[in-house]
Amino acid sequence: MTGGGMSIGPEANRFDDKIEELVRPTVKPVPVSILPLRMEASEHNARLSVDKKPGEFTPWETIPEGTDLLFYEGLHGLAVNGGDDVAQHVDLGVGVVPIVNLEWIQKIFRDNAERGYSEEAIVDTIMRRMPDYINHITPQFSRTDINFQRVPTVDTSNPFIARDIPTPDESFVVIRFKDTKKFGTDFPYLLSMIDGSFMSRRNSIVVPGGKMGFAMEIILQPIIENMMDARQV
Repeated sequence: MTGGGMSIGPEANRFDDKIEELVRPTVKPVPVSILPLRMEASEHNARLSVDKKPGEFTPWETIPEGTDLLFYEGLHGLAVNGGDDVAQHVDLGVGVVPIVNLEWIQKIFRDNAERGYSEEAIVDTIMRRMPDYINHITPQFSRTDINFQRVPTVDTSNPFIARDIPTPDESFVVIRFKDTKKFGTDFPYLLSMIDGSFMSRRNSIVVPGGKMGFAMEIILQPIIENMMDARQV
């Protein structure tokens, strides 16, 4: 649903009749096309009997009527742009994001190792996309119900000379809840379940980077189960 290339803003993405239509509650089937990334490409190829490379869109297919749950993973799940408002239709918005310097380190390593881009070309792409990142990506993290932000505990002050990506064990994850009452967040329970965790603010818990997957499981699973129980049949 998102376009690659030069822009991550509305010039290359359909905030209006494609992304918003996808997440809007509807009784009619909605056609979608998926942009596979890396390992996902082989999975889509096997499922759809196609031969697509990473970064190529799959054929259009229809979400069946009566679908109970839609999980959207992408850059613009909570986008708002003028009269286009994807966020208004989302029941649970989750942000997963590293701090900016770590994000740049990951992009430089990924684009160089997997796509063969030079460091100069990658930095040029980062510079070109910065206005879209500021205007269309970062505001979405203020609309999320829960954010998982990875923060390294090693020096990433100059991401353009980093020689490796900080590991999960060299990181903490800051988990911020927008409204602690909305989902009945039980912080004492979370603290008791996740070793090494602590509260940094009244609505934020910090966990070791290696515990991020476990934290997501015990936080999100009951929320999703309650949503499914409360859905209209």
